[in-house]
Amino acid sequence: MATQPRLRAHFVLSTHWDREWYESFQFYRYRLVQLLDKVLAGLEDGRLRGPFQTDGQSIILEDYLEIRPERRAQIERLAAAGKLVIGPWYVLPDEFLVSGESLIRNLQRGRAVARSFGAPPSNAGFVCDLFGHNSQMPQIFAGFGIHGGFVWRGLNHLQTRHLHWRGADGTEMLVYRFPGGGYCDYAFQVRHARSYASAADDTRVASDLRSYLEHEAEHTEVDALLLFDGGDHEEWDQDVYSAMLRFGEQEDGDFEIVHTSLDHYLADILPQAARVGATAEGELREAGRLFAGDQQWVIPGVLSSRVWIKQANAACESLLTQWAEPFSTFAHLALGSEMPAGYLDVAWQWLLKNHPHDSICGCSIDVVHEDMKYRFSQARQIANRVTLEATRQIAASVTGDLSDDELRVAVFNPLPHPLDETAELTLQIPTHWPQFNEFFGFEPKPAFRIYGPDGVELPYQRLRQTTDRRKVRLYPTKFPEAYTTHDVTVSLPLTVPALGYTTLTVRAPHDRSATRHPATPGLATSERSMANEALAVTIESNGSLTVHDKRSGETYTRWLTFEDCADIGDGWYHGEAVNDQTFVSTASRAAVALVHNGPQLTTFRIRTALQIPEAFDFDATMQRSARLTDLVVDSLVSLRPGLPRIEVETTVRNVAADHRLRVLFPSGVDAATYWADTPFDVVERPIALAPDNYLYRELEVETKPQQTWTAVQSGSRGLAVISAGLHESAVCDLPERTLALTLLRSTRRTVFTDGEPGGLLIGDLTFRYWLVPLAGAPDPAHLLRLGRQLAGGLRDVQLRAEDVTLHRTATPLPPSASLCTVEGAAILTSLRAVAGGVEVRAYNPTNEVVQVGFSWGDHAPFTQAIPVNFDGEVVAPSLPVTDGQCHVELARKKIITLRFEP
Repeated sequence: MATQPRLRAHFVLSTHWDREWYESFQFYRYRLVQLLDKVLAGLEDGRLRGPFQTDGQSIILEDYLEIRPERRAQIERLAAAGKLVIGPWYVLPDEFLVSGESLIRNLQRGRAVARSFGAPPSNAGFVCDLFGHNSQMPQIFAGFGIHGGFVWRGLNHLQTRHLHWRGADGTEMLVYRFPGGGYCDYAFQVRHARSYASAADDTRVASDLRSYLEHEAEHTEVDALLLFDGGDHEEWDQDVYSAMLRFGEQEDGDFEIVHTSLDHYLADILPQAARVGATAEGELREAGRLFAGDQQWVIPGVLSSRVWIKQANAACESLLTQWAEPFSTFAHLALGSEMPAGYLDVAWQWLLKNHPHDSICGCSIDVVHEDMKYRFSQARQIANRVTLEATRQIAASVTGDLSDDELRVAVFNPLPHPLDETAELTLQIPTHWPQFNEFFGFEPKPAFRIYGPDGVELPYQRLRQTTDRRKVRLYPTKFPEAYTTHDVTVSLPLTVPALGYTTLTVRAPHDRSATRHPATPGLATSERSMANEALAVTIESNGSLTVHDKRSGETYTRWLTFEDCADIGDGWYHGEAVNDQTFVSTASRAAVALVHNGPQLTTFRIRTALQIPEAFDFDATMQRSARLTDLVVDSLVSLRPGLPRIEVETTVRNVAADHRLRVLFPSGVDAATYWADTPFDVVERPIALAPDNYLYRELEVETKPQQTWTAVQSGSRGLAVISAGLHESAVCDLPERTLALTLLRSTRRTVFTDGEPGGLLIGDLTFRYWLVPLAGAPDPAHLLRLGRQLAGGLRDVQLRAEDVTLHRTATPLPPSASLCTVEGAAILTSLRAVAGGVEVRAYNPTNEVVQVGFSWGDHAPFTQAIPVNFDGEVVAPSLPVTDGQCHVELARKKIITLRFEP
């Protein structure tokens, strides 16, 4: 009779290394060095029979070598021998709080670090502790040749250990869903990591192992088991490991234990994928439902904790991908300037060090998040300086000289489509230029005229001015030169080419005549209302807005209502109090001021004073304080001519603690679902929560993630709210289908402390968002472009004659030029110079096949576009580029990377 083959159990040794969390980075690193010292010793003397998996990330080896630089050769030798399995990530991020492009750069760096040690990177899609999973991770992993993954949070699936995860574009990957204790399950069940007085012995380990193996065998459909020893910050337990080896050597029954890696385990199970029947689709964000046998929590409150972190990260991502990289590429192609690859690499490294999930999520102790400020600052400084160098060289190289009474202003557009609307510039007018006065000379005004690239004078609206502002001009061989300017902010109509620039010339008048343009008709229609061709906006006595959409005939009321409730939670969760009171600005007092009124821009200032409790009383009463304080919410609300959007900048002077503040926009639509953008995708979600939600261990909440926008629509009514760095929104399951955007959560609890002040966010916080009424079904590509426009804005470089001399290159440039225009519904996420050409990445956010065109300017003489994967490897035949034009068909939800070459 044939003998039944033994079931192979892959023992994988790792550790889940949160780089910073309940301790600071330096405190954790002290422990990391001790851990890796012991691992390396065990690998060298043979006590460890198999490899050490570096928790799916490579940064821990960089952190270790900063302290032990003499060990690099040893790590390279062990990595090359397969004893250290490194990557694929650089750090283990959050999948919703960073951009899709950041996820790709993270994996690229992690894999590059592995290769720098002489080892192939791990191809295990390890996302064990991330707080839910976005819908495009299967496609992102596949782009690196990663076809198997390891998940836990966001998925209530305990019947079997495996399932097929189908991403938004249809890409499928086989994933292992960790058992009830997640990636710590082995630590709980076999190592008894929470039994602090217990000691390992062969009998106990053998009994626990047999029970564990039998339980896992009952829950798997393939002929391989996983014993994953990688709990939080746990060192290699030599006693339990040795006992496990002895058990394996003595075991002559159903199981064979081998010390391997996650990659070896995947090699065993991927050929058996057809035996797996379970599937999951799209984003995985299920709340933890099961009370018994499972400990997964999706932890949704991280979307809005310590909001300044999210804002700073979004700003840095925009600086790098919309400004520093593409405009350095522009200068490189057009002027032959050196590509600042080293600077960009360092900037990305600083930024990615803020992407570990416990860092970017804002759920760590205060010192961790204080350290993040420095890293953001480094990334921001490098990106700004690199951008300045590229744009200034371009501006200085525009053909033509300047006289002493001229100022050149080059305006840059980071969007891959032309921009044609009004914009604001703060012009640095030389102090010796003429001035004029109104009436009896109450306030001198700098006099100047502005001319477009075609020499035609442009009308402008003067918004504000400050005089005698100090500036500095730097010379390579001389000391800095200080000078002063009168800074005047104007609004004017601009047309700026796609991913390009246009040049304005500002001239002093030849006499002291007034330089004015018609101030009427302005967009204000009364002391509290304004209108353009598309929208009419009225400010109500409580500061809320009534908006009439002239295109659809629909009217919306009570927009810009503020809602404040208690928050007794922490960085992980918005804590709802039983004894809560939710305050709204419905009956608040508001002051309204008309700040600007003209044909280019009209702005009202609405100062709402919302009375709320000053704190939460964490005593026996557990209720909001009876002492009320004024939460002052100051909003600038603007309209531009012809544009169907309302621009809002809200500054909150937060003087209260333990609360959540949201801004509400009743939509009045009859809808069951709504839309939001996530990395490389637009998802449709139900508005109603699950009917059995009250039975869950972890309640599902109405707030969900977005990258830049959320929209709800039905028929001719609808609304999209576009924002920058605000990642939490909701459409409330109420008759009015109110869209709610979370502005801040103020919390004092931090992990393993008695409370800290950093999460309370006392002080001023500023938020920018645009309100877009919808007259029909939302256009996801259009809304995504608006999100990128709000994030990127415009930039300008201003040069006088001496500046042109300092920075001009030998290559003359035209007054206006475009690097690249993207035509069709695709969204550009990256454009940068790489070895041999320029790499471009874009994605199709729609459910339809779309035709995408790339149109290059005169300075990009490409002849072919080569499809490559995220590792830069060729994956398909090249496409022709004819007269700067390249067209490609892009399937639904697909991400494409093309390398354009001469």
